[in-house]
Amino acid sequence: MPDRLKLPIGIQTFKKVRKDGYYYVDKTSFIKNLVDEGEHFFLSRPRRFGKSLFVDTMKELFEGNEALFEGLMVHDQWDWSVKNPVVRLDFSGGNFTRQDSLPTNVEFQLLHEEQRFGISGSEDSTVERFGALLKNLHEHTGQRVVVLIDEYDHPILSSLRKPELAREHRDYLQGLYGMIKYAEAHIRLCFLTGVSKFSKVSLFSGLNNLRDITLTPKYSTICGYTEKDLENVFSLELEGLDRDTMREWYNGYSWRGDTKVYNPFDILLLFAEREFGRYWFETGTPTFLVETLLRRRISSVNLDGLKAGSNLLSSFDVDAIAPEALLFQTGYLTIQAEEFVAGKNYFQLGYPNLEVRQSLNEALLDHMVGNLSGSNTYSKPLYDKLAADQMDATKDVLHAFFASIPYEWYTNNDISRFEGYYASVFYSLLTGIGLKLSVEDSSNKGRLDLSFSLEDRVYIFEFKVVEQSGEGTALAQLKSRSYADKYRTPSTLVTLIGVEFSAEERNIVSFEVERSA
Repeated sequence: MPDRLKLPIGIQTFKKVRKDGYYYVDKTSFIKNLVDEGEHFFLSRPRRFGKSLFVDTMKELFEGNEALFEGLMVHDQWDWSVKNPVVRLDFSGGNFTRQDSLPTNVEFQLLHEEQRFGISGSEDSTVERFGALLKNLHEHTGQRVVVLIDEYDHPILSSLRKPELAREHRDYLQGLYGMIKYAEAHIRLCFLTGVSKFSKVSLFSGLNNLRDITLTPKYSTICGYTEKDLENVFSLELEGLDRDTMREWYNGYSWRGDTKVYNPFDILLLFAEREFGRYWFETGTPTFLVETLLRRRISSVNLDGLKAGSNLLSSFDVDAIAPEALLFQTGYLTIQAEEFVAGKNYFQLGYPNLEVRQSLNEALLDHMVGNLSGSNTYSKPLYDKLAADQMDATKDVLHAFFASIPYEWYTNNDISRFEGYYASVFYSLLTGIGLKLSVEDSSNKGRLDLSFSLEDRVYIFEFKVVEQSGEGTALAQLKSRSYADKYRTPSTLVTLIGVEFSAEERNIVSFEVERSA
């Protein structure tokens, strides 16, 4: 039986992983594929998905450190007699919230690379200095340079709340990355990673031969862990853990491949702690994302099932941030289905797993109600009353929850005035307590607002804001459209619930319940 190894939690150095007894999921065959297919590549993946470890693996491989690769897939397919100089720029750890912070950071990194190779840079600008470094390395070593840029977009993403500064960073990086095209004759391979794909027009206009492999099916598992990885590499760690629960919590990410992948950060923390938790979500609060969704009035009800074209998913810019692209690229939504129509790919997006579904909706709820602790107060009582099928008590909990939203929040925020606000709050509250909801489920009579199953019971909801709706109650609308028919079986109890809100009273004013045998 193999020995238990150390868990590489937060380890991004390939040499450390291989020499100090850590588990390693072999991704080296992907590097060989890249080398065989071209020279300039870009990969987008969410934070903490293994991008930096992959980049460091490339560095060690091109530098010819053969001993680190013994037993790995690439070992017998690599020409170890050739060693390429590698220039690596890493923007993941910099603070880019001040003016001139980016040029200073680049200058420091270039100085480090020059000192490492014994080359002196004398050019006036950092951009020219970067190009001179590539040229000099090629001439001094006789081998073309490998350029690795990790988290290329972090300077922009970390300053999005200051749009003018974000644009400055974007324009500076456009010149820096344009130098890669200028120095193409001196480059063996260029590989950029990041969370987001910025528009070629805005950032990569000087690097128009960059190949984006983010949605290339054969590279869909280049980061993340597959089921096979868990079984082959982490078999000892799986003992005592329920595999179905693991899949529900952490699996489900897809970049168009046939195989879905687990979030590696979550899996490693699960193995270490031996209990399920929101490990990935809690390492980065998506405040900017949540604020963008609310500012654009994107209802949480509509997130699970968003549709977007490949062009919409693949890029955005400081001045034009598409919510679909932001959600997908940052890992809060993933591809669930795709359709090819009239020469274009269209994707249906959805939550990858339970961790993201619950956590994002809790974050949205906290911002929608302006109360960072209020939702937690009512979550367990609400679940308990629903689980016990106590609808009068459920109504009381919901009424108390809406009453807890501070009056000042309504008067200071425009979001509460748009029609879907109350349904969004209701949806995020129920999703945050662990219920898997179906939204606008279709029947032959129309589309209902929300439904979910709990044991042998199905609950069907219709929402209405009394100041914005016509005649007839929410419950009457449910009954007239026969929404219960598709759910009715001999063993299933269907409950119809019409919920009416008042924007003036800022609460539920009617909560009608009817059982359907």
